[in-house]
Formats: sequence, structure tokens, C-alpha cells
Amino acid sequence: MTDANPAKTFLITGASTGIGAATARAAAAAGYRVVLAARSADKLAALVEELGGADKALAVTCDVQDLGQQRAMVDAALATFKRIDAVLANAGLGSTAAGVEGGDPDNWREMILTNIYGVALTAKLCLPELRRTRGHILLLGSRAGRRIAKGSVYGATKWAVTGLGYNLTEELVGTGVRSTLIEPGMVDTPFFDNPVTGALAAEDIANAVMYAVSQPAHVDVSEILVRPVAR
Repeated sequence: MTDANPAKTFLITGASTGIGAATARAAAAAGYRVVLAARSADKLAALVEELGGADKALAVTCDVQDLGQQRAMVDAALATFKRIDAVLANAGLGSTAAGVEGGDPDNWREMILTNIYGVALTAKLCLPELRRTRGHILLLGSRAGRRIAKGSVYGATKWAVTGLGYNLTEELVGTGVRSTLIEPGMVDTPFFDNPVTGALAAEDIANAVMYAVSQPAHVDVSEILVRPVAR
């Protein structure tokens, strides 16, 4: 891109489905160029076409557990769109079995590396550019990171995201970078194998994200908890 005054750019991990894809659609509708990162190349390619093609969206195949792939993601975003103004660290995994005693340690490793390490890497690698643009970093936490859930290792990973979100906000004081922790309750997305009744839609969480980023530059919405009325 060679625009003298390029449109703002929104980078989203876990962008191929669910909350990530819904946020990409909302951001594109608001005039952002979007960088879509996920492991599913086919789904990303389809979303790029839906959003208007290569002038509007960039697909980057990325496993957020991999530092090198995340660096390449940021490099590709800057090479294509020249700037990053907002980032949603959204990629996450859920539990395959309930509880600690009955849980699967391999699944725990994947959750910890994706839900905590991957989120922290996204923030670390994007922050230098967000400092330059005085941009906005958003972490996708969960209501599970604010409450006790019997034996939930997944919940523990989201408690970690909550702590990271609070601590990151403190680190960014005085930098001009805004930081928001987004904490959904039950959301009906492909995260679950079966449809969930009485749950939020992915678009509801995208609306919360866009509310945070649309505030005036002097307003920092530090935390948004969104839960369905029925739960």
C-alpha cells in the first residue's frame, strides 16, 4: 500500500471463525483494514474475499504458540498496510475433558501455550508499533477468568489472561496506548461442538470490541464483561 494517509489497521488472531471473524467484519465495516491471523488458511482466504479482497484484508497463517510465526505475522501486517492501530489477541482453546483429575495433560499444554503464552506473545510483538501509532491492545479473556469453576484448567488460563490484562494496563500508563480486557460469558461459537441455547452471539462480543476502540483517544475502556441475560 502506498497511501499517504492509510486507513487504520486492525490485527486479529484467531480470526477464522467465531469472535475473531465477527470482529473482523465489524472492523472492516468501520473502515479498518484488517489482518486476519489463524491456523486455517482456507477459512482465512474466504474471509478476505468476503471483506473485499487484498486491498481491505490480509490473511496470515499463524500458530500463536510459535514466536517466529507471530513475528512473521507482524512483519506481514506492516509490509502490507504500513501500520497497526488495534490488536485483538483472540486466539484460544478450550478443554477437551472436565476437571483436574479427569483432564487431559496434552490438552492443558495446548491451552496454556495458546491462551496465555500466545496472548502474551501477540501483545509483546505488537506493542512497539502500537506505541508508534498510539494504538489499542485488546485481550480476549472470559467470565471464566473472574469466577471459580470446579476443576477448570481452562478457567485457570483465563484467570491468567485477566491478570495479564490488569498488569498490561499498568505497564502502558503514560505511553498513549490503550488496553482493554474483553470478558465474554457463554458465547455460541464453533468453540463448542453443539449449539448453545441462551448464549451470546459472536457479534455481541465484536460490538463490545468496537465500542472500546471507538472511544475518544483520551478514554481508555479498561475492561468489559459481557454476559447473556439468561445465564
